[in-house]
Amino acid sequence: MQTIQATIQCISPIDGSIYAERPIATSEQIQACFTASRAAQSTWRRLSIQERANYCHAAVDAMLKMKTRIVEELAWQMGRPVSVGAGELRGFEERARYMIELANTALADLVPSPTAGFERRILREPLGVVFTIAPWNYPFLTTVNSVIPALMAGNTSVLKHAANTLLVAERFQEAFATAGLPAGVFQHLVLDHMQTAKVIADGLTDMVCFTGSVAAGKAMEAAASGRFIPVGLELGGKDPAYVRADANLQHAIENLADGAFFNSGQSCCGIERIYAHESVYNEVVAGIAKLGSQYKLGNPLDPKTNLGPMIKPASADFVREQINQAITAGAVAHVDTSEFELDQAGSAYMAPQVLSNVDHSMSVMVEESFGPVVGIMKVKDDAEAIRLMNDSPYGLTAAIWTEDVEAAERIAAELQTGTVFMNRCDYLDPALAWTGVKDTGRGCTLSSIGYEALTRPKSLHFRLQTR
Repeated sequence: MQTIQATIQCISPIDGSIYAERPIATSEQIQACFTASRAAQSTWRRLSIQERANYCHAAVDAMLKMKTRIVEELAWQMGRPVSVGAGELRGFEERARYMIELANTALADLVPSPTAGFERRILREPLGVVFTIAPWNYPFLTTVNSVIPALMAGNTSVLKHAANTLLVAERFQEAFATAGLPAGVFQHLVLDHMQTAKVIADGLTDMVCFTGSVAAGKAMEAAASGRFIPVGLELGGKDPAYVRADANLQHAIENLADGAFFNSGQSCCGIERIYAHESVYNEVVAGIAKLGSQYKLGNPLDPKTNLGPMIKPASADFVREQINQAITAGAVAHVDTSEFELDQAGSAYMAPQVLSNVDHSMSVMVEESFGPVVGIMKVKDDAEAIRLMNDSPYGLTAAIWTEDVEAAERIAAELQTGTVFMNRCDYLDPALAWTGVKDTGRGCTLSSIGYEALTRPKSLHFRLQTR
């Protein structure tokens, strides 16, 4: 009797069809993958940083040549409109190129002040095999954060991508193959959740880089228990913004609307709650609601669409329920969703929504929505804004909108978050550490600090003369 191999399906949010289907790796394939990865690492780590850089730059070049195909695939896989799909590849290139060029400096030996008769250095050695588990919402950006730096540091890489973005892992594989990367240095696997946990628990990897939910992050930590390996976790956010009385309101409103609604709000660092000074509160609410009302919700393959479907109907219905509960509790909705024909209960297509008269007793202000909704609260001063911004189990980013740099510095010092923006939001600068606090997770990607997470120190202490 023939055994039918299990598969993982990518269900398109456009129409609910099966866009891609791939067989789940067998136990033998998983073992072979990690065996090859570990064998390749012993040679890869001995290449110079420049040699590794040549391969990685070539892979980036190869990926960019696939832009047209990738933009359409993103629309089908996770609903990103083709009108904005190329933006992710621009961010992919920016981060990859920066981390490649930074490697010489970030991986350089640390040399203490001289001591006569001794040579002392701290080397940065690769960890070995790095296992990246990437999400669907920014599938190239989240992957590149760990894969390129891991390779540049002398590690080998195994990628497991989300079910909805199966093809992204294949594009990475294709790009590295085009670049001529040696066999085994980068590989990808199609795994289910139990297999992913088993890879970690069985000690096949030397580091885990995971982006996803808090519950899944806890599962990663549990799987790694007793393995003594680093587990980097980015687990989401409920990112706040504060609009001070002195803010440039037009600039703030335009950027906050984009930060809340881009990618249908499906961003761990998207703006999910806003605190506006009482003197500008009404203008902020009206301005963001006006911009929200102007989005074109539709098929992401249509160039006129700038707001596509959420990843699945259940995700959209969760956000709709948050909104309904808030309205029942007294919140006021400012976008007429009846103007958005495709926004229907049970559908992945969801219109933007702006809520006022909200408070922290409402789920929409404290639980991650991951959708195109934002609640706006009135505050009387900086102290109240700080208290409310910190009143969250998450701490990824926070944005302050003001013309007063000193005030922004004072507020930033009090915020419990990994990144504080002033007059911008929802952006990762690869020169800065990307990290979070509280339930957002632990660890760091990007910047020179990101390289520290992908290496281990080795000290050399040589006595130069013995007589």
